[in-house]
Amino acid sequence: MNFKLYILTILVFAFASCAAQRVDVLVIGGGASGTTAGIQASRMGAKTMITEETTWLGGMLTSAGVSAIDGNNKLPSGLFGEFRDKLVEHYGSASAMQTGWVSSTLFEPSVGNNILKNMTNAEKNLSVWYETAFISAEKMPDGWKVNLLKGGISETILAKVLIDATELGDVAKYCGVKYDIGMEARSECGEDIAPEKANNIVQDLTYVMILKNYGVNKTITKPINYDASLFSCSAQSANCTQPKTGQTVWSTDKLITYGKLPNGKYMINWPIEGNDYYTNIIDMSSQGRKTELEKAKQFSLCFLYYMQTQLGFSTYGLADDEFPTTDKFPMIPYHRESRRIHGLVRFNVNDVAKPFDQKEALYRTGIAVGDYPIDHHHKRYTDWANLPELHFYPVPSYSLALGTLIPKDVTGLIVAEKSISVSNLMNGSTRLQPVVMQIGQAAGALAALSVQQQVDVAQVPVRDVQSTLLNAGGYLLPYLDVIKSNVHFKALQRIGSTGILKGVGKNVGWSNETWFNIDNTVIVSELKQGLSEFDSTFQWTTNEQELSVSESIRLLRELATYFKKDTVTVQKVQVDWGKMNLSNFDLKRKITRKELAVVLDNYINPFTLRSVDISGTIEKPSEVKEIKVDGIRILTVGNQLRVEGIAVSDLKIYNENGQFMKQSFNSTININGFHGYYLLKIKDTQNAERTIKVLI
Repeated sequence: MNFKLYILTILVFAFASCAAQRVDVLVIGGGASGTTAGIQASRMGAKTMITEETTWLGGMLTSAGVSAIDGNNKLPSGLFGEFRDKLVEHYGSASAMQTGWVSSTLFEPSVGNNILKNMTNAEKNLSVWYETAFISAEKMPDGWKVNLLKGGISETILAKVLIDATELGDVAKYCGVKYDIGMEARSECGEDIAPEKANNIVQDLTYVMILKNYGVNKTITKPINYDASLFSCSAQSANCTQPKTGQTVWSTDKLITYGKLPNGKYMINWPIEGNDYYTNIIDMSSQGRKTELEKAKQFSLCFLYYMQTQLGFSTYGLADDEFPTTDKFPMIPYHRESRRIHGLVRFNVNDVAKPFDQKEALYRTGIAVGDYPIDHHHKRYTDWANLPELHFYPVPSYSLALGTLIPKDVTGLIVAEKSISVSNLMNGSTRLQPVVMQIGQAAGALAALSVQQQVDVAQVPVRDVQSTLLNAGGYLLPYLDVIKSNVHFKALQRIGSTGILKGVGKNVGWSNETWFNIDNTVIVSELKQGLSEFDSTFQWTTNEQELSVSESIRLLRELATYFKKDTVTVQKVQVDWGKMNLSNFDLKRKITRKELAVVLDNYINPFTLRSVDISGTIEKPSEVKEIKVDGIRILTVGNQLRVEGIAVSDLKIYNENGQFMKQSFNSTININGFHGYYLLKIKDTQNAERTIKVLI
């Protein structure tokens, strides 16, 4: 009897382990982007799963030990901003994390991991599988069949949308996505600073070390193959007689305080003859990677030994209370570079330096913002001197395009982390933690919208993704003069994304900036150019060179007539002026850029009026059908249905028999393939619900 029961138990267990689980969104990789992707998708109602090979979340932020945030100090977009706020809450103030000089936000990796786990644990639609490896993926008619190895047991997941958030783009490769490794030739990418010929050289990686001062001698055994000359100019000392790289040779105090963390810990991620290590493991086998990464780890130990024996840090050793590893090292190295997929668009330095002069207006499709310079680490590559000088190459702040996340030739797949479709040079900025966290959030939003709208990820309207991110506290454009808590933040982000009014980007010393110039007057010639790019058939003339409040109302009236909007009058604008949180209504004075953006957004709403495709092209208007019910306007334009007149929080479509068809969490929804009568259930932000019958 006991033997039969034992056999039955084995069979039940085997059947359970083989039974496929179903999810809406499956995220492979719980790194910086994978974690935010999972949180965002689950918050939008999608049943979501994250799988992660280690026992931690956060990837480079935590598991790799790079717990000094690079950039975006004044651009706390979306979940990155939420994560940083929780760090402030943990340590008591932002100043408590200003412990080192490499960053304004430094924290212990274990603290970051705990915060991210608390964030994921709070999401009821999200599950996380740790110690789970990706094995294979098979494209199915309704999604993906993914095989995993969880704690040594084979598991199968059926997912509608798959997100590759791995460190090196391994899922994308398995799924057949085309990709590049290394630098493109100048002739291919059009970047002036690119090399003349393409190569397969990637950035150095680093096995970061977190140290503590134990107050007693902690000098390690001299590592095998130790060569002190490799580190002789890592800091000022008698050993440094001829600096090799041309970089500043700092004092030993500067070296140790570079990555000083709270609570007496020190992040050693030292780029000047320190523990950067060159190897290209991207296309290696699993065993090949393991061998190379062990060499990288040994190289870091060599640097530690040099610090202990030559630079006076004999009492500093690997922290014993940071990582759950036997050797006290992080669980993974810091990968600065990955495969870079062939996406629907390729984002490069030119799109950042001169965003309004490019053939593709990718700034209109922004889903993440960054302000870090292009920073490449190549000094451990043997022939580094013959590579382009890319150490903090200056660029303005920028907006990353949605199409970089979507592969060209594979459906149902989104690619995140550092494997997005950017040039090798541009990866030097998009690889940083704040941008990668935003990439993940955008990936999660795109995946959830794909599920809700029952379309492929490439068919989800750009504006739907952007609206979702705006409502989640994200930035579309990196304006510094309107913070996201400002009542006008969303309006300026939306108008800027149409190109009707454009911001100005610049590099000022170490600062990379973009400004909307909210208090400047509106230059009519610039406005006309923006309006013409938005709709070339709209004609408007004025004798003014700087727009007045009076003339701006006349413009609004003409736009409203042209776009079949409600009539705009002086009296209406005067009554609404204060309601729009604007002051000093005076017809004779000049209107500011902020004021014009706010009234354009309020009365014309050009952001949703014209769709943009993935390359930023404003799509030609289709026939507009409109119905009005109880002050609500319902418009169908091409494949889009839009609700105006109320702030929509939930929009559902049912067929005449009451069967649920599709859902959106904003005012627009894709109606491709819908014909006949349908029921719209519209819930506003006050949770008031209306049901309206429409003919599509």
